[in-house]
Amino acid sequence: MNVILGILIPFFGTTFGAGVVFLFKNEINKRVEKILLGFAAGVMIAAAMWSLIIPALNSYENKLLGAFICSLGIICGVAFLMISNRALNISKVDGNMLALAITLHNIPEGMAVGVAFAEVLKGENILVALPLAIGIAVQNIPEGATISLPFRSKGVSTNKAFLYGFLSGVVEPIFALITLVLSSFISSILPFLLSFAAGAMLLVIVEELIPEAQFEEKSSFGTIGVIVGFLIMMILDNIF
Repeated sequence: MNVILGILIPFFGTTFGAGVVFLFKNEINKRVEKILLGFAAGVMIAAAMWSLIIPALNSYENKLLGAFICSLGIICGVAFLMISNRALNISKVDGNMLALAITLHNIPEGMAVGVAFAEVLKGENILVALPLAIGIAVQNIPEGATISLPFRSKGVSTNKAFLYGFLSGVVEPIFALITLVLSSFISSILPFLLSFAAGAMLLVIVEELIPEAQFEEKSSFGTIGVIVGFLIMMILDNIF
């Protein structure tokens, strides 16, 4: 029961972050929208670096091998999202691409939590795994908001915007449970999966978030949002 509750902790963080959308009952001001889109980009840049790419690189003693595997993962992540975008005819404007990228990002995070709690089932103290779960949960708060707020800014109802953010976090406990069963296999491919998710996030940042934050007229509002989002996520990643 403690393990089940532990792997749900990151999901609670995403849900809490998605709930921020309820603070915006009315239509979001254009300037605020630019700040929020920029904020989302900043959060994702920092998350891609500190939550995904750096842990993946640090998984290998052989730095050249690590760089190769991570580069391959990033390329595959970019290619997957580009192909999905064309095959499903996903519109960049409605936020679906953003939601898909963050959902992909949550999968390897869920697996990382699953690996940690698999060690608990083998006899390790639960205090070894809890800091990781809590740290990811704290990081997931701005990520949950990163999904729900852009949807709301595009005219989606508050409840639906929250639901999209909520659903993006569901994959974490699901894949954590899968990892508990297949921990010995999953742990060996986790660095590639982390890099794969990073590639998907980088594509969304470049193709969707930053262009949307600067849409119509170039302004400093989107840029301020990027810097603030990046700094907040960088601090959270390094503290937790």
